[in-house]
Amino acid sequence: MKSIDEEQWINWVDTLSDHHYVVMDHILSREDLCAFKSCFDEKKEAEVLKKAAIGSLNQKQIDQSIRGDQILWLDNQDMDARLTPFFQWAELLKSQLNRYCFLSLSGYEVHFAHYPEGTFYKRHLDQFQGRNNRLISMILYLNEDWEPSHGGQLKIYLPNGEETIEPVFGRMVLFKSDLLEHEVLMTHKDRFSITGWMLHKPAGLGFLELGGA
Repeated sequence: MKSIDEEQWINWVDTLSDHHYVVMDHILSREDLCAFKSCFDEKKEAEVLKKAAIGSLNQKQIDQSIRGDQILWLDNQDMDARLTPFFQWAELLKSQLNRYCFLSLSGYEVHFAHYPEGTFYKRHLDQFQGRNNRLISMILYLNEDWEPSHGGQLKIYLPNGEETIEPVFGRMVLFKSDLLEHEVLMTHKDRFSITGWMLHKPAGLGFLELGGA
């Protein structure tokens, strides 16, 4: 995992605080990123990813007119060793957000997200009615040689406008889960990411399906 100096962390946190989102490039080595993608490809070939649902727990439903991605939840207690640098990064990110933003984050949840060609995810918020434990959304893109013509951009809706972010290889995006609605535009090429949420996690709360940018 790359070493990141204190000034860079402060710049990222200030941007997240002021603009509700931040784009972070070159945070992990190419070797690590390729290892993540290799693991992802193996899971995809083994057909263990499942169609993503909307809603939580007993209210889940699959609706491909709203979202078309396929996901696989990842557990840092029982994982492929190739993903170790990602979970190390997630732990560091959690501690730094707690340090600088006073968020009292207690955990996170992550999954692989694959958008096949021709799929999308309509505008939504990464929260559930009556459940507000997702505080920061995080996305790490694993798309090599991505071009604007491939589509699949992340579109976020800001208080005073919109921003469109290219899902290029090695880019991480953080945004405030409870504030920013967002969508994944239709992709014209298979699109891959590790997507997750930093949580204030009450005891006994299970994985939640909404999200997957």
